[in-house]
Amino acid sequence: MLIQEKSLRSAAPKVVVATTVALSFISFWRGAAIVLSDLASSAFYAGGAAEQAIGQSAPWFVLGVMLFSFAVRSVYMESCSMFVRGGVYVVVRDSMGPAMAKLSVSALVFDYILTGPISVVSAGQYLGALINEVSSLMRQSYRIDVNLFAATLAVAITIYFWWKNVKGVHESSGTALRIMQITTVMVAVLVIWCPLTLFLKDRWHNLPPAPTAANLAFSEDAKGWLRNGIWLQIPFIAILVAFGHSLLSMSGFETLAQVYREIGYPKLKNLRITANLVCWYAVICTGGVTLAAGMIIPNAERPKYFANLIGGLAMNLSGPYFLRLSFHIFVVVVGVLILSGAVNTSLIGANGILNRVAEDGVLLPFFRKPHKRYGTTYRIINLIALLQIVTIIGSRGDMTVLAEAYAFGVVWSFFMKALGVTALRFQRSDQEYKFPFNLHIGGHEIPVGLGTCTLILGFVAVVNLFTKETATKYGIAFTVFLFLLFTISERVGRRRVAEEKKGLEQFNLEHQEDVSASSLNARSGCVLVAVRDYHRMEHLKRILERTNLRRHDIVVMTVRTISTGAGEYSLSEEQLFSSYEKELFSHVVELAEKQGKPVELLAVPALNPYDAMAKTANTLRASRLVTGVSARMDSDELARRIGLAWEALPEPRHAFSLEVISPDRPSIFVNLGPHPPRLWPEDVDLLHHLWLQMSAEGQCGSRLHHRDVVGIALRRLQRDLASTGLDEIVEDLPADSRPARDLRIEENGQ
Repeated sequence: MLIQEKSLRSAAPKVVVATTVALSFISFWRGAAIVLSDLASSAFYAGGAAEQAIGQSAPWFVLGVMLFSFAVRSVYMESCSMFVRGGVYVVVRDSMGPAMAKLSVSALVFDYILTGPISVVSAGQYLGALINEVSSLMRQSYRIDVNLFAATLAVAITIYFWWKNVKGVHESSGTALRIMQITTVMVAVLVIWCPLTLFLKDRWHNLPPAPTAANLAFSEDAKGWLRNGIWLQIPFIAILVAFGHSLLSMSGFETLAQVYREIGYPKLKNLRITANLVCWYAVICTGGVTLAAGMIIPNAERPKYFANLIGGLAMNLSGPYFLRLSFHIFVVVVGVLILSGAVNTSLIGANGILNRVAEDGVLLPFFRKPHKRYGTTYRIINLIALLQIVTIIGSRGDMTVLAEAYAFGVVWSFFMKALGVTALRFQRSDQEYKFPFNLHIGGHEIPVGLGTCTLILGFVAVVNLFTKETATKYGIAFTVFLFLLFTISERVGRRRVAEEKKGLEQFNLEHQEDVSASSLNARSGCVLVAVRDYHRMEHLKRILERTNLRRHDIVVMTVRTISTGAGEYSLSEEQLFSSYEKELFSHVVELAEKQGKPVELLAVPALNPYDAMAKTANTLRASRLVTGVSARMDSDELARRIGLAWEALPEPRHAFSLEVISPDRPSIFVNLGPHPPRLWPEDVDLLHHLWLQMSAEGQCGSRLHHRDVVGIALRRLQRDLASTGLDEIVEDLPADSRPARDLRIEENGQ
């Protein structure tokens, strides 16, 4: 995105480069990889944690949670279809007010900050335990402190992904995609090897106990504050508690809302594909693998594998010991990779949420200043990474407190999100996608499916408050701390927020000597769209909808009109890029983001806007210049002025077409520069008649062509213009092509 000053002096013009974080789009494969880096990583610990809490029926509850993820998927799809940017925060703010929004996002940020440390410390413990195990097999006395090793490795991995995210989401999503490709190899091996083991060991009928209240065996920690009451004797409450202890396996779904902003065109279709990939992968990877572990690992051995469920599964598969040990090592390596990738996911998710909070004025604009080179909100990323490193060091590699506190933000963020979407169902009607199962009674729509999903999440959230003591204590404390931080920050920046409109993008401004198509990342043949009024951008919306980015890049420009003599002096940054240009480009970014298509931006200070548009299109070698209708002149006059500006350009001039788009009528196309004219049918008939007549005389012969007839007519018109003048020839023009003065005289009969 560039801002070019049209200098009136002979010196080289000044160029200011503007960048923002909002226009970097990724494929649905990369989007799914980012979400799965967190969601699928829970397969390594969620099943064991659930069985430790509720007993041997846990695999059924984990599988049930994975199937329930399809319902949560629909909640997020409905939210995103309204283009509610920012996930939980914006949904809750729009439906239930800013106070509830700050409260809900505080719980979610707590979850994201813990996601990274829990996953990466777990990865370090897996690797540390494997090192000690291999050392023991080799009969070596060398041992490492697993907790210290886990904490050290966790800090190093966090720093690595911090740098990847500072460089941008495309860089970090590429890493996530590679991790998920390796993880898929492991899952594929398990999908083949586990059924073979069940067949060879004849354990097809060794299913876990049915998921009923009678088969639940809660640990003392899992009972929480309900341990001394009769509540757990009520089957409905007991099932909810068991479901709540298994909900950890669905952590990471909120990242879907954050990644939606980055998914490329067509956004809703790609979001549906992303969400389905995520859900089915989780069902197979987390639900299926946990169920297979419950069937294959002997009951007596399962407790020692609660912290390493897939590793235990690998060691109990059929086959030679060496082969099983090798696969166990591969499982640990994959676990380290995917659990480390969860740090990347947590950084992306928390960065997206805090960006939306900052847009609303809750965080000071200081945090949203883009990186000068990469254009990312690096200060927010720095803050998140710092909090995660402090958490890792404070835990000293011990998973107990981290694991207890982790699930607090998960269920409450899901519930607040679903509640907000339910409220918006009655406040808005622009959903492109709706949660299924809606009843229509008397002209009113009753969201049965969405309401049921919201109630389930609400019940589980309340039950978790009473059964997860550590999570409740630390979760509430951290949530209140963040809520107070957001409130104080909002009040401190209230005066500045009142002066500056909310929701505007932040742009880096960098001065350069010149502008070119290469500096804009725009290929020759790009589409140049001129905008000035953000209330009248229907033409930009149409171009975004119908342009194929494989063939044409899109460049959006605005002309900053300056007074005569301004070019004699250097323009200040405010003169080049005022608050109006910032607001205008923010609206452009929002339209482009909604379509999932990147654009480049140009602001061109100039005395004459028509000269600026023609010169910019010529410099960029655009295939088309697109404008909206002018409020001050008709489209034909607008096209004429831009055409005259093109004629005034020095040779060589690049020919391109001009398109004027009106919201309520077909576009007007005008070709600028030498081009074959579009003849009316009657003109073509006249041309053909003249050619027949000249050919029939016998003097011209068969070598006479239609183009020769046109050439003769043009040369004769040129001589007539020189001899008789324009006034006499104008009388032969069609009525709609004559000057306005002649038309008024003809209409008045004068």
